[in-house]
Amino acid sequence: MFLSLREQAERAMADALSAMGLPTDDLGIEEPPEDVEAVLASSVAFRLAGEAGRAPGEIAAEIAETIDPGEYGYVERVEARGPYVNVLASETYYADTLEAARDEGYGRLEPTGERVVVEHTSANPTGPVHVGRARNPIIGDAIVRLLDFAGHDVEAHYYVNDAGRQMAVFTWAYETFDESELPEPEREKADYELVRYYRAGNAFLEEGPEAEVEAAEAEIASIMQGLESGDEATYERVGRVVEGVLSGMRESLSRLPAEFDEFVKETRFIRDGSTEELVERLKELDEAVYEEEAWQLDLSERGIEKNLVFLRSDGTSLYPTRDLAHHEWKLENFDRAVTVLGEDHGLQAQQVRTTLELLGNDTEPLDQVLYSYVNLPEGKMSTRAGTGVDLDDLLDEAVERAREEVESRLDTRIRDDELDEDDVERIARQVGIGAVRYDVVSKQPSKAITFEWERALNFEAQSAPYVQYVHARTCGILSEADVEPGTVDPAVLETAEERDLLEVIARFPATIEEAAEDRQPHQVATYTREFAETFNAFYRECQVLSEDRELSEARLALVAASRHTIANALSVLGVEAPDSM
Repeated sequence: MFLSLREQAERAMADALSAMGLPTDDLGIEEPPEDVEAVLASSVAFRLAGEAGRAPGEIAAEIAETIDPGEYGYVERVEARGPYVNVLASETYYADTLEAARDEGYGRLEPTGERVVVEHTSANPTGPVHVGRARNPIIGDAIVRLLDFAGHDVEAHYYVNDAGRQMAVFTWAYETFDESELPEPEREKADYELVRYYRAGNAFLEEGPEAEVEAAEAEIASIMQGLESGDEATYERVGRVVEGVLSGMRESLSRLPAEFDEFVKETRFIRDGSTEELVERLKELDEAVYEEEAWQLDLSERGIEKNLVFLRSDGTSLYPTRDLAHHEWKLENFDRAVTVLGEDHGLQAQQVRTTLELLGNDTEPLDQVLYSYVNLPEGKMSTRAGTGVDLDDLLDEAVERAREEVESRLDTRIRDDELDEDDVERIARQVGIGAVRYDVVSKQPSKAITFEWERALNFEAQSAPYVQYVHARTCGILSEADVEPGTVDPAVLETAEERDLLEVIARFPATIEEAAEDRQPHQVATYTREFAETFNAFYRECQVLSEDRELSEARLALVAASRHTIANALSVLGVEAPDSM
């Protein structure tokens, strides 16, 4: 409803300005301050004051007088307040909002027909997912959910680096070391079992006898050459390691959850010939140079000081080369391609975009979402050295801490057998993992995060449990009423708290639209906090069930609308909405 009201307000402003002979290119529509009784406001009078040669307040007053609210269905009246033009909504607006939000799919936008691929996570399959990079699957999965809810046809892709030196080292190490030479795995899980070989291999290459290291390097080079030449036996050797590690990584990621429609392998673009064809096109560019025994692109005239190396002297391609072929494939098969990358990949993203343009591609459909890494208070983490905190560890601790918090808050329901141990476990998982996801996704991606338990699991502050509790409360109220409200008259919802809640509910679809356009799911998290505060104010001040049947049914309808709104907002963020807490 808010989207329709905003459209009508913009049309009313444009019509008024046209009638006054003033330009309509910037209408200045915005949300008013909290102390203003209006749904929308316009600051356009400030912009027009100089051109019109009149005071902003005078222009605002004339705009308000020119608009006939009767011509715009959701506009009740338009008022000038100083230099601002305020738009107040009609009862029809509130009635339609309440009715629309009683649908379980409330907030989902109409299909756009646009095919979007979102590539995220894409961590090298060299071991368990660690906390430092956990922001990628959390943000990426939230973007997938957000774009889907905004009406796009979305696919989630994981780009698998199965052709680089790391995988050649891993394969050599797996085939070289005996399990008896390795320490016990930290978990009985494929990625934890296999990462021991990778760590042992790296340690040997750094510290082993020179002659044996040279022999190992020769075998590693042979594996890389085998991949580049399309040798099927080599693909099978590397594939055993890659698939083993990926199976464990998928299991960890599914706990978040972060699911993928396709795992796209680098070797695909070697085997289908697109990498080789791309290399020939790159060599023909004016920017192509052969320096330091490698083919490179000199991108300095494009403002990029570091060259992009795309072919080694031994004829093997590099990750950026294959990624360029991958991006051309995405541009050919999708209307828009979103890639979630760590901040340390900013240069690479710039090189890829620039090179694609040099190759004649339209890069407008490409979006990159760059994020800073997640740190724990004790500092940054590293998988290669085996000293990091793995995602599994974080999620285990999240569930355990949440269980302790939930048990400490349990009321007599547990003694009445209304909540058994399975319920406690379910709530602990929903709250614990929800707290991790919410704490990560609620921050603007470009800002660094230091994850702190006290903040993430705070039931009283702006956190996942704080918002989840609102959903649980709506479920409790509706369960207690044990009746579905019929057709209601929203006009009986007269208090400021009721109207504020209706207005916040009405803005949910607009929040989805704006966050999807910006590829910024943290805007939805901000909305959920505002929603929770508004609902809690309503709950404190308005008794839902009373002897006034008409008022009780209207308030129950408002609670049902609130339940659907907050459940869908949390779902977009990938956070479960518990029915009880």
